[in-house]
Amino acid sequence: MSATNNISDKDAKRVFRISCIALIVTAMTFAIRAGILPELGQKYGLSGEELGWIASMAFLGFPLAMMFGGILYNAIGPKLIVWLAFIGHALGLILTIIADGFWGLMISTFLVGFANGLVEAGCNPIIAQLYPDNKTAMLNRFHVWFPGGIVIGSLVSAAMAKLGLGWEAQVATMLVPTAIYGVMMLGFTFPKLESEVDSTSGNLKALINPIYIFLAVCMTMTAVSEFGPGQWINKILEASGATPMLILALITGIMALGRYYAGPLVHKLSPPGVLLVSAVLASLGLFLMTQLSGTAVYFAAVVFALGITYFWPTMIGCTAEYTPKTGALGMSLMGGAGMFAMGIWNPIIGGWIDSATKEATAAGLSGNELALASGQAALNNLIMFPLVLIVLFAGFYWFMRKSNSAAASH
Repeated sequence: MSATNNISDKDAKRVFRISCIALIVTAMTFAIRAGILPELGQKYGLSGEELGWIASMAFLGFPLAMMFGGILYNAIGPKLIVWLAFIGHALGLILTIIADGFWGLMISTFLVGFANGLVEAGCNPIIAQLYPDNKTAMLNRFHVWFPGGIVIGSLVSAAMAKLGLGWEAQVATMLVPTAIYGVMMLGFTFPKLESEVDSTSGNLKALINPIYIFLAVCMTMTAVSEFGPGQWINKILEASGATPMLILALITGIMALGRYYAGPLVHKLSPPGVLLVSAVLASLGLFLMTQLSGTAVYFAAVVFALGITYFWPTMIGCTAEYTPKTGALGMSLMGGAGMFAMGIWNPIIGGWIDSATKEATAAGLSGNELALASGQAALNNLIMFPLVLIVLFAGFYWFMRKSNSAAASH
């Protein structure tokens, strides 16, 4: 897909590649850090609560960086934001390796989370700018590398653990793609901004827009629908005798393939149509997950994966397409709203699991039966998010079709 805006295809491809490699680092930090947390807890004698605080630093750093990057995007440009992401990744990863306890890990995790947010804040707007006629399709193609990077990170982590290499070596592997995207930026000038959306004050005014506010509300629910059920789905699948690595490869593989080939689907259904179909599939997948058992649960996981595949990049794409005057700030705050919602809902979801576990224990369940019952109870609560989204996205689809028909008749 070629770029427009008088920007050479070669330059556009280089920016796109830099963005994809930076997103691979972001995804690898999620996969590898999750895998090494128990080891860090043992080494430094950290409690579950302390490990929880360390993990939450990544989720705190992400939305803060997106707000920071969104506000300063017009003033400093995408290249400097991506350079700051590179510095954050390099410093955060090195500090993780040399950390000597709780506070060292807190600071290093925050830096990595902040760098991850800067990648989204710098790369989403520049990709939308480079491909104005294919914003949603190209943002989906960029976001292929989040599930792709998680697969890479998980495989690297599993292989190194088998070879007996410690967590320090696993963290160090992430410095390789970090160095690659840093070297690719050396001596390279990013394309210039479009004049119509490069005023931050104009972006701020454009945020007070019914469509933008509607999308932000929906983003909080799409994020919880996508990230909320993940760990509980793994619990249910494991209790049904499934292999965790196989589950991860299955779900993330479907997401990567789906996003890569998103273009024709987006053009056929329109972005609101894609979101509506996604909400239906996500609801159906969660419902099936609470009803099926054994190997049939794999089918439910596939349906759910198809449902959540397009949520995040298509929401960012809708922001770029339907509220273009919000610019980089609009896209960054949209992503920040999703992550912020996860920060709020995570402990609530944890509470649902606790109460469901107590009820199942009181009913005399244990082992796999207990994990299955508590996981399914949590999913019964989580299904309300995609169900509400079906109604909201159906209304959005109808409204946009009506608006487009009215515009075409004039």
